[in-house]
Amino acid sequence: MTKIAIILGSTRPGRNGEAVAKWVRDIAVKRDDATFELVDLADFPLPHFDEPGSPAWGNYQNEHTKAWSAKIAEFDGYVFVTPEYNHSTSGVLKNALDYLYNEWNNKAAAFVSYGSVGGARAVEHLRLVASELQLATVRAQVAISLMTEFENFSVFKPNDYLLPQVDTMLDQLVAWSKALEPLHAAATADSADETVAA
Repeated sequence: MTKIAIILGSTRPGRNGEAVAKWVRDIAVKRDDATFELVDLADFPLPHFDEPGSPAWGNYQNEHTKAWSAKIAEFDGYVFVTPEYNHSTSGVLKNALDYLYNEWNNKAAAFVSYGSVGGARAVEHLRLVASELQLATVRAQVAISLMTEFENFSVFKPNDYLLPQVDTMLDQLVAWSKALEPLHAAATADSADETVAA
């Protein structure tokens, strides 16, 4: 069955993202068209990118990179839960994306963001990054305002009008993830053949 990761893209103490990511997961796990797992970047402490070679080579030297690679390779698609920092995503999420390449290729991605303007600018940046990683991003996204969905800007209290947005986002993500599975499988097989030949 199609497997989707919900990636919590903040490790800040007191982060709002944990409540948001768990809310998305709790909605997603009620579906029967895919399985969903919360992946917390706090559980994968990656230093600033420290591999000697390009991620595209897949020749990882560090154990933290190998662990991150193995986890991300398990999934067919991703929901990135991101804050907005200075018109962009968090440094920790950008770093986690930069660590890998082939593991992201030919898969689908969706976004749930939060911030003063719903985190919309963070997602616009992430869409550019995802494109370079050959992640196909779905149109539907969930943008959560700190002004209306958080009590005192810290206690997440989502309104019900967000639920159809989450459902639409997940509908698109699961459909695209399923559609891309053969392409990713073929590319992975080709990569393995090249490695053996080398």
